Amino acid sequence: MLKPICIAAAITLGVAAIANGLFMLIDPERWYLAVPGVTTTGPFNQHFVRDIGLIFLFLGGAFLLGAARPELRVPFWAAASIWLSGHALFHFWEVAVGICGPSALARDFPAVTLPAVVGVIITLWAIIDARQPAVIVAGRIA
Repeated sequence: MLKPICIAAAITLGVAAIANGLFMLIDPERWYLAVPGVTTTGPFNQHFVRDIGLIFLFLGGAFLLGAARPELRVPFWAAASIWLSGHALFHFWEVAVGICGPSALARDFPAVTLPAVVGVIITLWAIIDARQPAVIVAGRIA
């Protein structure tokens, strides 16, 4: 039951990350102006936005490859989830030291914290699933 949900979550994270990364690479200034809160973090820097866009392409690829290739699931999902978690923790740190107000956490939750939480959850599932013995059903491994 959990497997299809976790695979669907990974595909959703992967597609969303790739879409975001492409937006950042193709039109970094429009991305900078369109994403809530970004303009309050400092002046526009197209090089920086594109650098992060490349990271999002890699994150998306990691989630999609892990969804398609079970033997890659744990390392690829873990690597992507570690980056997403670090990014989310950095946002919490900014609030803790007074760079942003607490309202930034609510504003950023859907695009920053939620993907990290989902990534960690599906990675933990993948770790548990990888430790389960293979079950043979009707002559094939299920």
